[in-house]
Amino acid sequence: MLKKLLIFFIALAPLAAVAQDVKIAYLNAQEIFAAMPELAGIETQLSSKQEEISKNGQALVDEFNKKSEEFNKAASTSEAVQQDQQKQLAQIQERYQVYLQNSQQEMQQLQQKLLEPVNKKIADAIKAVGDENKYTFVFDVSTMQSPIVYVSPTATNITPTVKTKLGL
Repeated sequence: MLKKLLIFFIALAPLAAVAQDVKIAYLNAQEIFAAMPELAGIETQLSSKQEEISKNGQALVDEFNKKSEEFNKAASTSEAVQQDQQKQLAQIQERYQVYLQNSQQEMQQLQQKLLEPVNKKIADAIKAVGDENKYTFVFDVSTMQSPIVYVSPTATNITPTVKTKLGL
């Protein structure tokens, strides 16, 4: 029995040593992200792109309305001409739908391209702070989907440290 107890304690010793070295911290990544100075420029670029897309989309709407008016004025045309006119209107509508889909994809790609360096910069700063302070885990508590449901008041919040690392 004593031998089994001794083996048990020997087996637990390394686990106890490892458990003492675990350092956990948390941060609010959304707070850090919102404080990034690059966001103003990114929002300006995205806004400009959105205005361009809206302008081009409105041009297609105007073309549709103009054709529709022209076709309504010439109501005494043959059935074959009317069918051709309806096809033209349908083509404009289809071009508009394709344009909207492509524009949405383009906006998402631009947003991803512009935000990627900012997200990398934040991730690098978090890693640097984690390495410098020898944290085993750093949790992000900024979203409700976070697996963290409680943070003790004595827990280490490294949000200010990461902001400092980023010069914010």
